[in-house]
Amino acid sequence: MKRLALRTGVRWKISIAIAAVGALIAVALSLVVHNAARVSMIENAREVQLERLLGAQRFYEATNMQKGGPKFGAKLNDPTIPQSLRDEVRKNRRATHVEQGADGVPEVWAAVPLPGGNVLSLHTRFADRSATIMDDLDRALIIGSVSVVFGGCALGVLIGGQLSRRLRKAAAAAGRVAQGQTDVRVREAVGGVVRDETDELARAVDALTDALNERIEAERRVTADIAHELRTPVTGLLTAAELLPPGRPTELVRDRAQAMRTLVEDVLEVARLDSASERAELQELPLGEFVSRRIGLLNPDVTVRVIHESWVSTDPRRLERILGNLLGNAAKHGSTPVEVSVEGRVVRVRDHGPGFPEELLRDGPSRFRTGSVDRAGHGHGLGLTIAAGQARVLGARLTFRNAAPSGAAEGTGGAIAVLWLPEHAPTVTGSFPVLRVADQRQPSD
Repeated sequence: MKRLALRTGVRWKISIAIAAVGALIAVALSLVVHNAARVSMIENAREVQLERLLGAQRFYEATNMQKGGPKFGAKLNDPTIPQSLRDEVRKNRRATHVEQGADGVPEVWAAVPLPGGNVLSLHTRFADRSATIMDDLDRALIIGSVSVVFGGCALGVLIGGQLSRRLRKAAAAAGRVAQGQTDVRVREAVGGVVRDETDELARAVDALTDALNERIEAERRVTADIAHELRTPVTGLLTAAELLPPGRPTELVRDRAQAMRTLVEDVLEVARLDSASERAELQELPLGEFVSRRIGLLNPDVTVRVIHESWVSTDPRRLERILGNLLGNAAKHGSTPVEVSVEGRVVRVRDHGPGFPEELLRDGPSRFRTGSVDRAGHGHGLGLTIAAGQARVLGARLTFRNAAPSGAAEGTGGAIAVLWLPEHAPTVTGSFPVLRVADQRQPSD
């Protein structure tokens, strides 16, 4: 069973936590204060009641218990005296008693023993003024508790908002690093005066980025050095193969030597593209005419359709390299017919083979990974990698998709590679220009 995941921000989590703690503290303190005040006022009422009864007793005794009975509200031998109070008086003790009335208002009793086994008592309700004071106190406690809760929420939003902003900045900077902007530093993006765990996270991410960059650069240098060192012996091998006598073995040696030379050159090109040192030499040219002319030289059997002509600022050599690699991939792994269409600044190359493998559609081109057997049983996986790298130098985007969903009948699908040239020339660093939404829309084939 899937667990229900509720996504909430750090700001609201902190706000709710502070508000909950504040509410618990406010409720606990309110109960303590209410009970303490109530007990104090009841004890004071006991004392006052007893003082009034003692005054009535002295007056009653001073008049020698004359006819007419006690004064000041006191009663002699009141039959409604509570039993607990009556028991205390029988022990010849002065006592007070408080009980809850029918309407919820406390009633205060006081009793003193008299000679002859008589009991003098005084019975009154809790003073109205005291009840009003308790109501005012409860109201003040409620207002204070609500204020504490809202104040805690505001404080939580303030503290959590600052932490949330720092985390979002860190996440955005880490995302730019993941996109290849290795010069971005998460610690600088977070900023701020206060130092907390977010800075430790940012420093850890920056350290990880530096370590990965160093490893990638080391691997690139090793790859480039190996390929560079192989150029001379491979060139010598190819020259020596030309001196062999004609025959089938000679053709096989020449073919393998040429394939090795092509592989070495491709590896060197990939290393140069990875180093981000390549720069485009821009020219203004009509895209449809250029694609038609170049593809006519590369593969006359390919159908070229210019839907809409457009002038672009790009590097002709790199654009031709991209087209050549896309056509080579279509010829090697796809099926005829291979079609090329030009619409504005968008170039599509489509074959009618089994389509791109799922790994390529999900992760993009990867060197030395040729995909599934039905489409890429041979090759080194460098053609599309080089095409994607050259597209980055041009400031363009190269996307891959299949014409038909998986499971469709054979011959109804095919692979489609789409090159999106930028509206403006790439920057001097070869980075991506800002693409408008219209540039990212895929027109229908």
